[in-house]
Amino acid sequence: MKGVASVLKVFKVFQPCTQLPPVVLIHSQHLIYCNLSAVSEFWHKLSNMVQYNFKKITKVPTGKDFVDIVLSRTQRQTPTVVHKGYAINRIRQFYMRKVKFTQTNFHEKLSTIIEEFPRLDDIHPFYGDLLHVLYNKDHYKLALGQINTARNLISKIAKDYVKLLKYGDSLYRCKALKVAALGRMCTVTKRIGPSLAYLDQIRQHMARLPSIDPNTRTILICGYPNVGKSSFINKITRADVDVQPYAFTTKSLFVGHTDYKYLRYQVIDTPGILDRPFEDRNIIEMCSITALAHLRAAVLFFLDISGSCGYTISQQSALFHSIKSLFMNKPLIIVCNKTDLQSLEGISEDDKKLVEEMKSEAMKTLIGQGGEPREGAEVLLTMSTLTEQGVIAVKNAACERLLDQRVEVKMKSKKINDCLNRFHVAVPKPRDQKERPACIPQAVLEAKAKEAEKEKKKLERDLEEENGGAGVYSASLKKHYLLANDEWKEDNMPEILDGHNVYDFVDPDILQRLEELEKEEGLLQEQDDDEEEMDVEDLTPQQQKELAEIRRKKSILIREHRIKKSTAESRPIVPRKFDKDKRFTSERMGRQLSSLGLDPSKAIERVRSKSRGRKRERSADHDMDVDDDGSNKKMRARSLSRSRSRSRPPTSELVPGEGFKDSAQKIKAFKMGKKSVQKRNKDARKGEGDRVIPNLKPKHLYSGKRSNGKTTRR
Repeated sequence: MKGVASVLKVFKVFQPCTQLPPVVLIHSQHLIYCNLSAVSEFWHKLSNMVQYNFKKITKVPTGKDFVDIVLSRTQRQTPTVVHKGYAINRIRQFYMRKVKFTQTNFHEKLSTIIEEFPRLDDIHPFYGDLLHVLYNKDHYKLALGQINTARNLISKIAKDYVKLLKYGDSLYRCKALKVAALGRMCTVTKRIGPSLAYLDQIRQHMARLPSIDPNTRTILICGYPNVGKSSFINKITRADVDVQPYAFTTKSLFVGHTDYKYLRYQVIDTPGILDRPFEDRNIIEMCSITALAHLRAAVLFFLDISGSCGYTISQQSALFHSIKSLFMNKPLIIVCNKTDLQSLEGISEDDKKLVEEMKSEAMKTLIGQGGEPREGAEVLLTMSTLTEQGVIAVKNAACERLLDQRVEVKMKSKKINDCLNRFHVAVPKPRDQKERPACIPQAVLEAKAKEAEKEKKKLERDLEEENGGAGVYSASLKKHYLLANDEWKEDNMPEILDGHNVYDFVDPDILQRLEELEKEEGLLQEQDDDEEEMDVEDLTPQQQKELAEIRRKKSILIREHRIKKSTAESRPIVPRKFDKDKRFTSERMGRQLSSLGLDPSKAIERVRSKSRGRKRERSADHDMDVDDDGSNKKMRARSLSRSRSRSRPPTSELVPGEGFKDSAQKIKAFKMGKKSVQKRNKDARKGEGDRVIPNLKPKHLYSGKRSNGKTTRR
């Protein structure tokens, strides 16, 4: 049987496939021959777990919204046009259809609410009691009962009014019966408005409940408030439970998941429990009691031996004995936490006796009711969540105890007998007395020896740990500088010197440039000395006067040149239409051209022809004065065409400056351009940046009521 128990542990690791042939597995020196299809069937029967997902419950509308939804749907999906000229049977069918359709909608909506909310008698007792603790199952059942009663009343109302509509003798009578039927249905729905609002609040609260699987491998953490339960679950799982130095920080159940031997374990953090009568416990404490009572889990009872939680060891021991009936038939481990503040050996003798009593009670839970405890079982462990000492040992011990207990329970069940005949455990025997040690090649041993001899290179992480850790150690970037002397690396570099930024003067050729500047400065000084050597006293008064005049004119020229240089390029050209002072006239241009020795007549004539508008009746007279030579013909053609826009050359003609090599390339470019805009023009796009997506089926044109005979939905 021990071999079969080990087989059960092995098959927890892999997922069997029903299509594979029988295989041989090796586990702890045992050969197991089994049929994977049989194992798959076996585990399917044993691990038929039920998942509860309260987040999928549909939102419950209020009474007013309920009426609006149903009546709007009736108006949209049933015919709306009827005339008194129709046959009476047609009128009756018209209104009977409306009453039946409304009743069907109410029935579907109310049935959905009743079916989606869980029935407390059908779900797992853990969830049944948890919902009772949170919401009071009497109120919950009463609200669902009112919904069911309203559904039956609406069905009865529709049935009665359909009978009356069969005997309606006029359009008015049928319409009045329809209005009365729909009104009574809406009245019934509005009366259950408080129940609908109550159920919607419960739905919102149930959606926030943790997703706990009552049948999976579970580790349950319990104890007094502020003893380190939430810190422990944060250490061994990825849960993020709030941890604060005051009691009742955790006010509901929190779930985390951890792995041990390739198996997923569910860890539940419960709120703190106080040692007081059952009737005096509040809702927060009752959540913990419910989890302890109904979940098959390994229980970790946390004990704060330092007393920093505000409760003594005697108070915690009294709580343990008051709830020890909830620990029966469950693996129990007593965890002494906060050993960094107080070790287990340092507590008083009275407290040690209390701890030993709890340990003896925990040993009894190993075998359930009666019997002797097993040797070597770990029921009392110490740890510190602050220093993480012993945290992994507590987790491993709890997972191992839970796994052994689950396997033993399955081995004692009646279902195991159907599968035992499909397992065969073969124990291999030695064939001779020879020892066959592991063979490791010599090259591998030498390579390992070389790796051990090598000095491990110090990384930045190692330096960080040696110098105080993160936040204290600051990595130096100067140690990678390439300098002539390594002692210069840690020197302080000035950023500002004598009011100047040092970085602006850093140049690899700075010494060479300094020498060039010094040479240039020496030459300039020599020139100045030569000019100063010229003796003004040797000149006559007339020469001195002329020299002063020359220097004055030279300074004036330099000043004017600087003014022109600074403003001429940026000075705007004034258009003729802004020349209000008439300074830029043709007469002025003529005088300037004449002063230069040029004939201004043609230029003035050209300016006047541009400024004057050309009239049709003037063109004939103008043609009479034009000579017949070729140059005059070109001038006439140009002057005649100035009144209209200039014609563009043909596409095939090559115009200088367009950037084409020849006319063939130009034609090809024009064709490619036309082809590129064909799709855009076809889609009626304004340009390349037009990204508008047109609404081909506007809502206001393609939605509404369906006509008679249409049964397909949109």
